[in-house]
Amino acid sequence: MKNTRQRGLFLTFEGPEGAGKTTQIALLEAALMERGYNVTRTREPGGDVVGERVRDLLLHAPPGAIGAEAELFLFAASRAQNVASVVRPALAADHVVLCDRFTDSTAAYQGFGRGLPQDVIASLNAFATGGLVPDRTFLLDLPPAEGLARQRADAQNRLDRETLAFHERVREGFLQAAAREPERIVMLDAARPAEEVAPLLLNGVLALLDSRRA
Repeated sequence: MKNTRQRGLFLTFEGPEGAGKTTQIALLEAALMERGYNVTRTREPGGDVVGERVRDLLLHAPPGAIGAEAELFLFAASRAQNVASVVRPALAADHVVLCDRFTDSTAAYQGFGRGLPQDVIASLNAFATGGLVPDRTFLLDLPPAEGLARQRADAQNRLDRETLAFHERVREGFLQAAAREPERIVMLDAARPAEEVAPLLLNGVLALLDSRRA
């Protein structure tokens, strides 16, 4: 039966490399659309033509070509564009917005991974998003070595090819965020088969949508 009452809902998806975010988002998008929900899917960096150009630069620049500070500002620029051109308009149209990575990734990658100051990152994220916070964040967690082993070497981007120690720090950043904000961040065991994770994710989102309609 088609859904008749909706409010915009902002859902973000985080996790180490190889956690299966893209697969889970695609499965969730299809399941929600089958149930009559309007869904907008986006990603960071990316989202629109400007964001996708920034994405190509960030993920495919030669090793060492982008400094940590410049990397931070490029991610923030893409985020500001994505929020203004994709996310906020979709929420205003009462869509369920599924965003592959958001502010938690910057805190984890550029904060824990690169060692940049978390207070600077928090301020920059707040400015780039205009204070927009996800209604719920799903953290697909697994050991970085396992996630990286799932990837083909020829498909890895600049960040994928960072050291294992870097990816371990990134995971720690995600875990600490989940510990600080358990009401917003829901952890899912991404080491499980995708077909086991998908219904858990869908049920969680449907429960959230039902609670907002009540």
